[in-house]
Amino acid sequence: MVRFENVGLRYGNGPEVLRDLSFELAPGSFQFLTGPTGAGKSSLLKLLYLSERPSRGLITLFGEQLSKVPRAKLPDLRRRIGVVFQDFRLLDHMTVFDNVALPLRIAGHGEKHVREGVGDLLAWVGLADKLHALPPTLSGGQKQLVAIARAVINSPQLIVADEPTGNIDRDMSLKIMRLFIELNKQGTTVVVATHDWGLIDRMKRPMLELFEGKLAEASWWLKPGEPLEPAPV
Repeated sequence: MVRFENVGLRYGNGPEVLRDLSFELAPGSFQFLTGPTGAGKSSLLKLLYLSERPSRGLITLFGEQLSKVPRAKLPDLRRRIGVVFQDFRLLDHMTVFDNVALPLRIAGHGEKHVREGVGDLLAWVGLADKLHALPPTLSGGQKQLVAIARAVINSPQLIVADEPTGNIDRDMSLKIMRLFIELNKQGTTVVVATHDWGLIDRMKRPMLELFEGKLAEASWWLKPGEPLEPAPV
């Protein structure tokens, strides 16, 4: 699904913010990305969702080496990636339904398909009664659920989430993580950036740790027989 080979990233003429990153993510895997503030987590995510290109090294995504992909083909690759931001990035003048429907409409789907798909997905995330609400009327947790629904409405192969639980309470954080786990069980590759070590420990998923732009040797996997679900609250 994803391969980084000696990847580095700098902005303009500044110093490298990411250095010598080499790792692979298997299809259908679930990975946490962590590290202190300024370690380079957001920069790494930008490389994953094709907002930035590396300054050096090779990135392979969906079997395509990005250095060989023509710029005109990048939108097609981006449509295979769902992105969830910490600050939600919802359009406040549009209803919950229209926010989630936007990717489908941009892709040219008919309104019948849009109505059915968006309605079913909002019911799945627990927002069936909020279809016509505007984002400013929602809680932080509800906004994040809308953002997740918008990110997955096109059935992406890869979901990238940047601190998705950073602005919400603990109970809602666990609900959102369970949604990501359910999506992962359906075959979606999931990468979640977080600085919440308690959440990482509770979820028992593998981890990539960044420190000063480099990858630390810190990762663990489920032990045989360990449950996939988060521990009880």
